[in-house]
Amino acid sequence: MKIFLFSYTILVSYLYIPAVSGYLNLYLSLPEVQRLLGLHAELFYIRKGVINNYALNFVVPIPSNIDSLCFTWESLTPGQPVHYSIQVDSSNLAALPTPKLNISDAGVISNTVQTFQISLPCTGLVEAEVDIKIKMNIMLTPENVTTLTFRRKKICLELEKSTAYVSVDSLPPYSNSVNILYIAICCAILFIFILVIVVTLYHVKGNKTRRSTENGSGPTTTTTTFLAALPRNSVNVSSYGSLKRMPSYSLIEERSKDLQDKITELSIQRCRVRLSSIIMEGTFGKIYQGSYTTEEGTEETTIVKTVMDHASDVQISLLLKEGMSLYALNHKNILSISRVSVEEHMAPFLLYPYKNYTNLKLFLQKCKVSSEGVHHTLTTQELVDMALQIIQAMQYLHKKHLLHKDLATRNCVIDDKLNILVADNALSRDLFPSDYHCLGDNENRPVKWLAIESLLHKSFSPSSDVWSFGVLLWELTTLAQQPYIEIDPFEMAAYLKDGYRLAQPINCPDELFAVMAYCWAMSAEERPTFTQLNVCLQEFYAQLTRYV
Repeated sequence: MKIFLFSYTILVSYLYIPAVSGYLNLYLSLPEVQRLLGLHAELFYIRKGVINNYALNFVVPIPSNIDSLCFTWESLTPGQPVHYSIQVDSSNLAALPTPKLNISDAGVISNTVQTFQISLPCTGLVEAEVDIKIKMNIMLTPENVTTLTFRRKKICLELEKSTAYVSVDSLPPYSNSVNILYIAICCAILFIFILVIVVTLYHVKGNKTRRSTENGSGPTTTTTTFLAALPRNSVNVSSYGSLKRMPSYSLIEERSKDLQDKITELSIQRCRVRLSSIIMEGTFGKIYQGSYTTEEGTEETTIVKTVMDHASDVQISLLLKEGMSLYALNHKNILSISRVSVEEHMAPFLLYPYKNYTNLKLFLQKCKVSSEGVHHTLTTQELVDMALQIIQAMQYLHKKHLLHKDLATRNCVIDDKLNILVADNALSRDLFPSDYHCLGDNENRPVKWLAIESLLHKSFSPSSDVWSFGVLLWELTTLAQQPYIEIDPFEMAAYLKDGYRLAQPINCPDELFAVMAYCWAMSAEERPTFTQLNVCLQEFYAQLTRYV
């Protein structure tokens, strides 16, 4: 039976807790996060009544050797009781009986910090992936009920397969002790033999090193990439250049030397960077507005992307790799990285030019009618102009033989004059977790923006960027609604293969929706190029201006 150890999803059926003086904390404690994820941090689902959407969607496996889950919570309203009810279900009772709680199924949340446990003991009779549903109802008043539903997968193994044993009673006592003696003698001889070989090799290597030193040639320098497989505290360096003298343990497989050279070219001293305010923040990453002092003494306003101290080395590697994807590109509609700072025991800083930019997705969401009013009312003419700017950026990228692979409004920025710049996707998984999904391959991907061939075969081309642009155009016309919101990510491939696509948005002109539909042709060869899209939308833009 094929077992996927790293696939589970957490779904939330109701994603808002009214702020009543921040009446609840619900989180995984530091020891629990250490046990499940190996991270030195707490993971909050609800902090002072505010739900952390990223934490609720974060992928955490439950391997066979873990037989319980622990949650920590506390009520922050001493004068008003917060009631709860919990229901836990197992999809395979033969492999895992109904999980048990060490607290009552319903009651009142304590005003002090309380940790409760859900036991997950496998029977050992069946090998299976068991779906576990944990449903929590949190009630401040009978009318104020919040429901959180967690869906996780527990790996259960057959005891016979996971534990091989022989009964001692079935062996003769004398022969058993003699066998143990022989085994011990053989192990001792083998250990001595290995020790002799190691000492001999060390002696020979030392002689070679001394001879090479006497001949005037020093040891060679090993070129490596950013260390992603080693603990960060084990990297004892003062600058990125020092990483080149370390063994190669990297997750960045392709063009690693080229990436190192780029980072070295952009490397700056950390003391020249000053952080001012947080623009966006996720569970593991942050984007700051800050400033950089040049060697001439002038101060430049900048965007700084970085990760928090508890971020893993894999996340640091992704930040560097994805942040450098648009390196050295010079176009008015592309936001390219300008500087990098990597220093000892510190999270890397990625610096970008800043001219009062706002994330395009967040900007579009503010354009919707809300209780705070409308931030900006966009006209069709303005939307088409924004689309044309993105097309021009993509034309430039493809001319440079580069693919974006994650084109979406979340990876664009906009200024006060509606100038658009296409940016890289560094930190996007952390800052926009609901836009990315894991389909059982332990890789978060923008499933609902991907072309059919990218989804099925991880095949990318200029035509797959065109498909993503069609979804981006749909985002523009819907003011950043979630595409395919009613479709399960695991069903996306079948849904697209059956010919289904996004519906025409309300108030979207037929000409604009026709452009989207062309971008979503099943065959990559039938999709338009960005040059053809540019001509088409330029004509439509000219028609709009005639009537204004």
